[in-house]
Amino acid sequence: MKGTAILYKKDQSLTVIENIDHTVFNEIQKQCGCEQCTCKYDNKVVNFGNVSPVFWHEEEIDWDYGY
Repeated sequence: MKGTAILYKKDQSLTVIENIDHTVFNEIQKQCGCEQCTCKYDNKVVNFGNVSPVFWHEEEIDWDYGY
């Protein structure tokens, strides 16, 4: 299943990852609150830093409409 992951960072910024597998989201969620959140995404190891909390939204977000 694919969807959109929304990651809130300690510095109050956020990262939105579209078209991500739910298994990758689960890996990120397990590292929630750790100093360094890393996972393999798009054939690369990505370090998202400190994220907490994280949210999942099935499918893509229609940014023109808002959800």
